[in-house]
Amino acid sequence: MLLPTTLVGSYAQPDWLIDKVKLAGRFPPRVRATELWRVDPEFREQAFDDATVLAIRDQERAGIDIITDGEMRRESYSNRFATALEGVDLDNPGIALDRSGEPNPVPRISGKIRRKHAVETRDVEFLRANTDRMIKITVPGPFTMSQQAQNDFYTDEAEMAHDYAVAVNAEIKDLFAAGADIVQIDEPYMQARPAKARDYGLAALKTALEGVGGRTALHICFGYAALIHERPEGYNFLPELADTALDEISVETAQSELDCSVLAKLPGKTVILGVLDLSTQEIEMPEVVATRIRRALPYVPAEKLVIAPDCGFKYLPREVAYAKMEAMVAGARIVRAELA
Repeated sequence: MLLPTTLVGSYAQPDWLIDKVKLAGRFPPRVRATELWRVDPEFREQAFDDATVLAIRDQERAGIDIITDGEMRRESYSNRFATALEGVDLDNPGIALDRSGEPNPVPRISGKIRRKHAVETRDVEFLRANTDRMIKITVPGPFTMSQQAQNDFYTDEAEMAHDYAVAVNAEIKDLFAAGADIVQIDEPYMQARPAKARDYGLAALKTALEGVGGRTALHICFGYAALIHERPEGYNFLPELADTALDEISVETAQSELDCSVLAKLPGKTVILGVLDLSTQEIEMPEVVATRIRRALPYVPAEKLVIAPDCGFKYLPREVAYAKMEAMVAGARIVRAELA
């Protein structure tokens, strides 16, 4: 199929599962934030399963082609994996500046980073058991996790990022073994801190991809639109990803009105094209989505495009997220018919 649709990762969690008021008043948590959950611990796993089924069914009803679990089990895209690793002092968090420049509690690195066990394999198994469509799972990237931590152990930040990458590499291989069709690595801090990304982040990413046989994607963005309101005119870090083993690269173009000519600098890569503006609860008309898709066609062959929102739906009301998905699917259908 031309122009298949997918989510970047997260879907809007139900209000009965997570406290949206508490969530909206803070940046994505880097340490565990169990106070966000509205379900008692003894019932939480069952609630996560039920919410995941809702997210799957919403995607299917809206016509999404590549299904995610909506990250229903996560307080943020990164903290569940990052706090499951050896070498992290969970009882004594550190502090680091968020990409907005604000201090945020983060994992404090007190020893060598190692993966103790698989973290997300059951997520994949549950997703695979509940849909017959292609499935995608997300995992935080090694560079981003290294920027979301207080380093009290390593003398060399590059070594820390490398150890995160080794942990991510093992997780990715287990996710494919568990049934994932696509694994997406989330690396928003490559855009936020491009100098360090070039210095050692790109090497860490390549380590995370070593020996991986499945279809891999990478999400790089300007931050959640609900929290980071100003968008730069272009990416600080994007062409550097052309020389990697990645199959797909997620690029947001809707809110920023990105000059899509930059996509020509990713030859051979499939572009996951962000076409939904998540800074507003206004529902795009399908023709608006179609126009955003057409902007990329001079620079990326249609068979190398996947259609998606700019970023995750986590901060939007569920009914808004669902309506935006429907608009995205309808817009992709318009352009697909034109190409056919």
